[in-house]
Amino acid sequence: MTLYKVTGPDGNPFHGGSGAWSLPKNGKPGAWRKVKGKLVPCENGLHLCEAKHLLDWLGPIIWEAECRGKRIDHNDKIVVREARLIRQCGGWTEQTARLFAADCAERTLKIANDERCDAAILATRQYAFDLIDDAARAAARAAARAAARAAARDAAWAARAAAGDAARAAARDAAWAAAWAAAWAARAAAWAARAAEQEWQTDRLIQYLTGKVDIDAIRKSVEVQS
Repeated sequence: MTLYKVTGPDGNPFHGGSGAWSLPKNGKPGAWRKVKGKLVPCENGLHLCEAKHLLDWLGPIIWEAECRGKRIDHNDKIVVREARLIRQCGGWTEQTARLFAADCAERTLKIANDERCDAAILATRQYAFDLIDDAARAAARAAARAAARAAARDAAWAARAAAGDAARAAARDAAWAAAWAAAWAARAAAWAARAAEQEWQTDRLIQYLTGKVDIDAIRKSVEVQS
């Protein structure tokens, strides 16, 4: 089973905790890290997660990790005594985070059925490939907000939320945050099928992490639409 750890660029924990992780170098894993005392989720221990919970922990850098010794499975996290980072998921970048956000949001557009939401998704992808200027990006955000005001409640609200998140992704430095927000908005849009939606998002995320998404094909499609 592949486990994951999310950190900042310097190896420091991104979702709380202290102490930088030893980073893999020259194809070799980082050094083992160990904690003492009783393992207590969210209080004491090294925290990792499985792929099915990775959507809850998105951040700038995602690593494959491994553990040994005592382990506690707790909700969306795994608390362990010893762990180390194996390799960086090189497919996760600012660009792919934006593209993933657009993918998640796009799945809800069937509910919204609004061309302004379509424009917001396109703007996100254009920005990922540096194919849009500031003025056009601002116009897409404004259109998404207008669609939000015009849309109905309930399911349509969730759809416009996803589209709005994607539009904001085009203007945010923290692309991973927009990806996380879009993923949750998209799941909310199909709450009755939430498990299936989460499974789709997780599979798509892993495709990005492992470099199995044809980025060139996406770019060509965006250029045609542009």
